[in-house]
Amino acid sequence: MSFGQGGPQWGPGGTGGPGGGPAPDWAALAEAAEARTRRRKWLMIGGGALATVGIAAAVAITVVSANSDDTTASNKPASELPTAADIPGASKDPEPSFEATTPPPPPNPKDFISSAKKDKAPLTPEGLFPGKSLRAGERVYKKGPTDSTDTCASVTQPALGALLTKHDCTRMIRASYVRNGIAVTVGVAVFDTASDAAKVKDQVKKGLVTSLSGKGVPSFCRTGVCRGTYNAYGRYAYFTTTGYTSGKNVTTSDRKAYGVGDDLARFAFHRINQRGEAQASAAANAPQ
Repeated sequence: MSFGQGGPQWGPGGTGGPGGGPAPDWAALAEAAEARTRRRKWLMIGGGALATVGIAAAVAITVVSANSDDTTASNKPASELPTAADIPGASKDPEPSFEATTPPPPPNPKDFISSAKKDKAPLTPEGLFPGKSLRAGERVYKKGPTDSTDTCASVTQPALGALLTKHDCTRMIRASYVRNGIAVTVGVAVFDTASDAAKVKDQVKKGLVTSLSGKGVPSFCRTGVCRGTYNAYGRYAYFTTTGYTSGKNVTTSDRKAYGVGDDLARFAFHRINQRGEAQASAAANAPQ
């Protein structure tokens, strides 16, 4: 058989086929191929997304397991993890508040020695003038006799005694000290109020506390010129009478006698102040 010019034709738009059958539907075949391509693409994308979700879930489970005391936490699915609604939020109850408080100031020692109503500590010559001597810097004074009386004017010169009586002195406590031939008697007058003691200090013009001798302190200031000082602190007025045991007069330029008198006046002040400090400390430490 020979194929000549009049044989069957194959080409675009032809309707013939081998053996003379019907021609293929090229358009349908192309659509089917395109559909298969699209399915493969979506399967690849979907598989990648599922893999990403799987990795994220694995990371989430690992984090929960690492931060939990529950040994089974790593086996829990993400759906069983607590949601934001399950986590407790801030309390609606008001927070406790406290009022600012300031501790009371410590007691003032002077308050205790300014009124007989608060000054309740025992008051004795030995308590006010303790020991057998006193030291002022490098100077040591030997203590002699002490005494106490409720009749203040009986142990003073008249001018001072009258002033003490006028302002209701309730007690006079005395002690004497001596060093290198110079003796001093310290007198502490007691009043009910600081006002009375201050009035005596401000109004006294003359008059001395009578010197007290004995126990190694010779008689002094019974004649001749002696030096006197006057002061007050709280409800106490305190005085010094300073002179030579030889009877020598004290002059205004006598630095030795003045120094001895000033030492004992400071000592009296400190003893009165210490009395106030002791009572203030006891009050501060007392149970409330």
